[in-house]
Formats: sequence, C-alpha cells, structure tokens
Amino acid sequence: MTRKVCMAGAYVLVLAGLGLAASALDRHALGAAGAAVQAPRFEVDPLWPKPLPNKWILGQTIGVSVDAQDHVWIIHRAGSLEPGEVHATTTPQTAQCCAAAPPILEFDAAGNLIGHWGGPGQGYDWPDSNHGITIDYRGNVWIGGNGRGAPPAGRGQPAAGQNRQQEEGQTGGTQSFSDNMVLKFTQDGKFLMQIGKPRSSKGSNDVANLRLPAKTFVDKETNELYVADGYGNHRVIVFDAETGGYKRHWGAYGHKPDDVNLGPYDPKAQPAQQFRNPVHCADLSVDRLLYVCDRVNDRIQVFKPDGTFVKEGFFNKETLGSGSAWDVAFSRDPQQKYLYLADGENDKVHVILRDTLELLTSFGEGGRQPGEFYGVHSLATDSKGNLYTTETYRGQRVQKFVFKGLAPVTKKDQGVVWPSKPRT
Repeated sequence: MTRKVCMAGAYVLVLAGLGLAASALDRHALGAAGAAVQAPRFEVDPLWPKPLPNKWILGQTIGVSVDAQDHVWIIHRAGSLEPGEVHATTTPQTAQCCAAAPPILEFDAAGNLIGHWGGPGQGYDWPDSNHGITIDYRGNVWIGGNGRGAPPAGRGQPAAGQNRQQEEGQTGGTQSFSDNMVLKFTQDGKFLMQIGKPRSSKGSNDVANLRLPAKTFVDKETNELYVADGYGNHRVIVFDAETGGYKRHWGAYGHKPDDVNLGPYDPKAQPAQQFRNPVHCADLSVDRLLYVCDRVNDRIQVFKPDGTFVKEGFFNKETLGSGSAWDVAFSRDPQQKYLYLADGENDKVHVILRDTLELLTSFGEGGRQPGEFYGVHSLATDSKGNLYTTETYRGQRVQKFVFKGLAPVTKKDQGVVWPSKPRT
C-alpha cells in the first residue's frame, strides 16, 4: 500500500512538472508573439503641398532633398510637359492653363512654396535633363543631369533624356552625351562650381568628367562629394566638395569599373560583377557606410568610404524593366536603424532593417491618387521622420508621408497608407 502511494505521488509530481514546462512554453510563445517585428509606420498627407501659384505645374519630378530648416526642395523637368499642359505659354495664348514651374522649388514644412529658381545662366552648363537634387550640410544645392543631347525641343516638348525609354535605357560604350557634369549653387541660386563639361566624358575611368550623373551626397566629416555616376558611367566617384578635385572612384564590389555592355538583366544569372545603368544613388549613413543603388540589377551594394565592398541586398529580384532599387533615405533615429527604398518599377516604398538589409514591409501601389505612385523616383526624410517622395514619368508630383511612430509589422504589403482618421 505504501509503495502504491509513493508511485501515485511520483506520478502526480511528473504531471505537475510537465504542466509547468508546458506553461513555460506557452508563456515563451506568447512573449515571442508579443515581441513582433516593428517598423516605422506612415500615413499620406493628401493636402501637402499647397497648390502652386501662377498656374504653374510640374513635369517629371526627379529629385527631393530636405535642408536643416526642414524645407523641402524638389527639382523637375519642364521639358517633359506635353504641349496640351502648357497652353498658357503659347503665342497667341491658347488657354488660361498652364505653365511650367521653375526647375527648382523650395517648400516650407507646411507645404507653402517659399522659393523658386533655376535654368540656364551665365558661367555654367545647365543640364539638358535635370536629375537629382541635394542640399548639403552647409546648405549648398547640388544637381546632376541625364540629358543625352538630342536637338533642343520646343516649349512643352520632351527634351533629350526626358522620356521614359531614354531615361531608363542602358547606354553602353563611351559616348560622352551632353550632361557630363554636376553643378553647385547657393540656396538663392548663385552659381558656385561645376565639375565636368558637356560632351567630354571618356567613360567610367575619366576622372575629370561625369557621364549622366544621377545623384550626389556630401560627407560633412570630410567635405567630400559622392556622385552616383550614373546613367552613362558605371561607378561611384568622389570629389573634394570645395575645390572639385578628384579623390577616388570604383565600380560594383569595389572593382575598377568598365563600360562593357552587360546586356539585359537576368534574375536567374549570377550577380553582375559591374553596375548596370543607372547607378542611381549613393548615400552615406551615420556609421559611415555608403549605400549605392544598382537599379536595374535590383540591388543595393554597401561600401566603406574608401570603396571597400561590405555587403549587398537584392529586392524584388525578379523585377525587370527599370529595376527595383531607385533611391534610399535613412530613418531619423540616431542609429538610422531603418532604410527606405524607392522602387519605381513596382510603385512601392520598401522599409528595410538597415544592418541586415532585411525587407520588413512595403507601402504604396500603382496609381495617381494620394498614397499611390507612378514611377516613385526619389526619397528624403525631415527631422521629424516624415518621408517625402517624388515621381517621374507621368507621376509629376511630390508627396508627404507623415511618420506615425513604430508599429508591429502585420502586413508585408500595406497598400495605400491612408490617414486612419479624418483631418480636422
């Protein structure tokens, strides 16, 4: 009898132990579920910016940057407007609407237009086809261009490089084309410096000229200018941002770049050992890593400032056409934990964990309503973490996405991030 009681007691203790273990496992599972992956959350502001004055409208809106005062700067292509969009500029005037806005526009945080300038002037070569704008840490304004240099078009007619086929196509060879330069201005439009000369490029190892440069970034620690170069060349190149003196350049994986035509992108092939056109962005993070958009290869490559290759990540790797890796911007937390990627072919913005290049979630879809995209091209963030996007092709606009804090990732594809409650 005593033995039976002991055995029964032991059995109860085993069951109790199993129960405690199961309970612990349940608590662990609940804890894991509660610790869901978090990512920045955004809502589109459908009322930003405010309407432009003077019956002005935008063409392909091809760059965005935010300065130290949280003013938002954009650059667009007046020559990409169709004849029917600029009837107010004809002689005789066809109709009351509309006219192309000046190429460079400055908005305050509330969306008011507070500055505008740009175009050909004395002492510099304005691009045939504007591309990219950067306000550096000193407040200087940098622009590039990707004009191929066809004969000038009439008012409202697409100029060189400003239609979809020309802009997105690979160039191959070592044609110099027209836009072989970047320009530097003050914020009121005073010309400061030009690096490179039109129709002068000798290819991807020419250290004096660019070839259809896409985007720039200035490192405040060294005052060096990084250029994503670009639609014609296959490299990142670095200059002194004060003197324009050449520093260094490199291609994919840190290789010496060349201009061999790689042919169409094949997602099933081994990763290309050179960049395809365009090399579309080059942005430096707070921990001094340079993120480079190899657009048609559907990848971001990461480098040290000296060109040493660190890692790469592929995004929507099956994307053909003009590719998935268009532009990047960093989250505004001190560590820049998140990376935002514009994917103009799939009409989305991707939210990426920067240290691992893991894609966490995406938002946006194709269309012309607020929160939708048609050719989302460029990104920038302000000091509050808000995100600004511009659209090329017939998108022709800038949008603001309000940062709403971190939230658990519940959908890999969020679609249109419409405001959760009506504005008052």
